Amino acid sequence: MSAGPNGSSNVEVEAKYDVDDDTPLPDWSAVPGVVAVGDPEPRDLDARYLDTPAADLARAGVAMRRRTGGPDAGWHVKGPAEGAGRTETQWPLDAEVDPDADPDADPVVPPAVQDAVAAIARPPFVALARLRNHRTAYSLRDAEGREVAEFVDDRVRARDERRGVESSWREWEVELGAAAPTDDAGREAFFAAVDAAVFAAGGRPAASGSKLARTLGH
Repeated sequence: MSAGPNGSSNVEVEAKYDVDDDTPLPDWSAVPGVVAVGDPEPRDLDARYLDTPAADLARAGVAMRRRTGGPDAGWHVKGPAEGAGRTETQWPLDAEVDPDADPDADPVVPPAVQDAVAAIARPPFVALARLRNHRTAYSLRDAEGREVAEFVDDRVRARDERRGVESSWREWEVELGAAAPTDDAGREAFFAAVDAAVFAAGGRPAASGSKLARTLGH
């Protein structure tokens, strides 16, 4: 994949957890480098996932979506897992040919996004899934106020557009921030402490690798 015009890329390093509706939030006080937790930030996200009729993107381990809401609204292409994370490339919503199109119609993939996946898949693209997520985000900060990680508490309503199957669940994600450890040993120690905090609160390892995979029954 290539970023294409106006696309920006970053590597996501995160851990995901399944939790019950009434699971209390974790205590982060024992996590290395975390001395403060920011105020809760609510976000309502609406993501539409697309693929070819032959599922070319899915077979390559790639996900393409259009998401509204939150600080990173736009088009996203997530590559397959590599090492500790996945590369995600983003384009703003104004990259669309018709930004005023019906929000409930299948999105039209912008040319720049099509170019980024052209080596893997080509139009037509069809609706794969829709995920509506009420997210509450918390910034986990160090002594200097820098973000070590972002913790999000997600309550998801999803629809598999091909099968017409709907589902809902709650999950947590912890994604490394700018002030996170950059060495393998530091990251391993950090996520070990995160695991301990999550499991103490009643969370458990995620049964599925992504929201899209869970929506599709994988």
